[in-house]
This record gives sequence, structure tokens and C-alpha cells, in this order.
Amino acid sequence: MLPKILVVDDDRHTRILLDRLLAKTAMVSLATDGAEARQLFAADDFNLVLMDQRLPDVNGIALLREFRASRPQLVSMLMTGFADVRDAVAAVREGLFDYQTKPFEDLEALEAVIGKALELDRAYREIDGLRARLSDTGGLPAVIAQSDAMARALGQLRQVAGLDTTVLLEGESGTGKDLVAKLIHSLSTRSTKPFLEVNCGGLPESLLESLLFGYEKGAFTGAGQANAGYFEKAHEGNLFLDEIADMSPKLQSSLLRVLQDHQCTRIGSTVSRHADFRLICATNRSLAGEVQAGRFREDLFYRINVVVVRLPPLRERKGDIILLALHFLDHFNGKFGKACGPLTPAAVQKLESAHWPGNVRELKHCIERAVALHPGGPIDTMHLCPSETPSAAGPADKDVAAPAEALAYQDARARFERDYLKSILDAASGNVSEAARLSGIPRQNLYVRMKRWGFVTDK
Repeated sequence: MLPKILVVDDDRHTRILLDRLLAKTAMVSLATDGAEARQLFAADDFNLVLMDQRLPDVNGIALLREFRASRPQLVSMLMTGFADVRDAVAAVREGLFDYQTKPFEDLEALEAVIGKALELDRAYREIDGLRARLSDTGGLPAVIAQSDAMARALGQLRQVAGLDTTVLLEGESGTGKDLVAKLIHSLSTRSTKPFLEVNCGGLPESLLESLLFGYEKGAFTGAGQANAGYFEKAHEGNLFLDEIADMSPKLQSSLLRVLQDHQCTRIGSTVSRHADFRLICATNRSLAGEVQAGRFREDLFYRINVVVVRLPPLRERKGDIILLALHFLDHFNGKFGKACGPLTPAAVQKLESAHWPGNVRELKHCIERAVALHPGGPIDTMHLCPSETPSAAGPADKDVAAPAEALAYQDARARFERDYLKSILDAASGNVSEAARLSGIPRQNLYVRMKRWGFVTDK
């Protein structure tokens, strides 16, 4: 179904232009004044509102505030003349997605910005849909994804979650292996039984051994009473061993025996106890490579290498970045009692172009920090700690060096504009007037574009 866009402008030529520009990709409704816009807005659920700042009967910014009062997540853009740019910038700080100066000089750029606005609306609606699905499914772990790479991984998991077989999750740190393990448990036939998880890389060998096997009273100094281990406690349930590649050779041998015999013996005891659990493992390294390097037992590898699911890093699931960012924004707004957002176009671009070596965990911490330190209102590039979300200057150079044919046309065009504007501003030593002279672009137009990319800010 095509998205719905409401265009509000008293200028007939502007309405005709936008109607023709958007007709192939959206259902466009046209209004000439505030009264007509209110009627249309009340009667339909629009994905985007394009509002003229000066209408015959109302100020466009005031009308957008009215609309956003009834729909806080409404994605909207303002159309304004050069003389009113200062007011438009102030409106962006209040939650407006973007503003465009009239007359429009670059229709392709306008289409690209509208496309980004509609993407943001889709992400908001996906988050709302996720909440509804979670309430219907009894609160299953929320794995947020719409990218093809993650969809393939989740498809594999749904196929094997109900089967009583070992699952090995491979993926870089921060890709959500622990969350996926909980999802497997929730979808398994053992979901009503215990789910226990242990990070094998975060504990010394002796402590990990006592945690897994348990111990009898007096088995070692400090063992004041007997304690069952996780092998016992996970009986009939699921046991998740995270970072299993970090397990010592001794414990690898012990784990292999438990998996072969389904028996375990507490430290300080000679009594074997039955341990019927389904094993879920995770590692941020290749276990096959660890076997070749002599750091992981080959027989244990074949025992747990039954169903292997690779969780893609965030840089391979770019389509999920804004969806995840909005989910975290919503979560931390609720947790901290704040009203931060929406993301500005420059913030969206920055998040999408970042390399994210820490993957989803790093993105989550980035949004948490932004909400914690921001009093409220739109999240812009300055709130995203650029030193910790490196873009094309760091490892993401791999993306920049990608051949042009690997990019969608609009993405390639946007990347060229960003890089060109940065280079021209650097050549002018940060002086916008000088940059305008060097580029041949009118200063006001150049300023608006640089503001969109976050290269300049209003004082």
C-alpha cells in the first residue's frame, strides 16, 4: 500500500508540482489552508505532512504543533521562504523532521529527503506494531529486525527452536546472541522450564566449574552448604553457555562427558545426577578456527556444531539501524521519564553511516547516553558522541570504497553531496560565505544543505 502524504500550501503551482512529483510513489491529498488541512488530517492517517509556513488562516508551524499534539510521532516537514528560515530551524528543534526552502531548486534532493521522512514513519509504525505483537505473544524477547540478513537468521531459528537439538550461535560481540538464546527458549518445547545462562569468558576456571557442576558442603574453603550446579538446575530446560570458546581445556573435557552421558557430579561428591537440558552455545570467534589453532577440543566441537546460526553484525543490516535506534529511544524515554526525539535528518544519516564495531550493544548505549544527557526535544548529531560512532573516517572506509554500482542511486548521490560539502567547507576553512563562492552555490542554499548534513549549526 502506498504511503499517504498531506500537502498543505495555498500556492497552486507548489501543490501541482508536489502532486506530480509524488503521485507515482504516494497517495497525495492537497489542502489550500488550515481549515481544509484540519478536515483531511482528522479523516485519514497520513504518513507525512508537508506544510507551508505561511497559510491564509493560520501559521504552518502552529498548525503542525496542533497536529503533533494529537499524534506525537507524526513525521512532518515545513516549506518556507528564505526569510523564514530562522523560524523553520526553531521548529526543527521542536520535533519537525526537516524544512525545505522555496522555490525548490533540486527536486531530486527533495525526493530523497521525503524518502527519508517516510522511512522514519515506517520505523515508528514498525515499533508500534512490535508492541502490539509482544502483547499478543505474551512478551516474547523483542528481536527487532526487518533486514534480509537478520530475517534469514531468524528464519533458521524458528525452524529449529522447537526441536530438541543443540544450537550454536556465532556472531561478533554485541550482535544480540543472548537475546536470541532467550527467544529460542521461549519458542522451545522446554519454555515452561528453567532458562539459565553463563558467560564462560567472564569467570575464572574454578568458579565456572563450581557454578556449572555445583558442590557439596565442605568441598572447598568457603563451601558452607551444598549447592546444585547449573547442569542440575537446568534439568528439562535450556542452558545457554555464552562465549564457549573461552572455556578452559579441562572444562571442555568435563562438558563433553556431561553431554555424552547426561550425568554430572558435584565437586566433592561421587554421586552422579541426571542432567537433561537442551544446550545453546554462543561464540564471537569461529570455533572451527579455534579447533585448528588447538584451543578447542575437536570432539566437543562436533558435539555442539549441530545447528549453526550466524548473527550478522550491524553493518550488514543497515536497514535495521533506525528501527533499533527508535526502539531504544522509546525505551529510554520511558525509563528516564523524558521526551527526547525525533531524530533529525542529520542524526539519521550519522547513525546509518557509522561503522558500529560494538554492533547493537554500542547503538543501544549511544541512544541511552543521548537521552540521559539531553533535556528533551530532537536528537541531533551533537547528541550522538561522534567520537564513539565513527563514520567514513574510520573502518567504514570499506563502505565508502564500495563500487558505485553496489549502491542505490539516491544513496550514492547523497554520499557524494555529503563528501563534496565537507571538502568545500574544509577548503574554505569553515567559512560558509567563502564555501559558497568556491562552489558557485548561493550562500543560503549552501547553508541549508550543510545544516541538513550537520556541518553547520545555528547559534
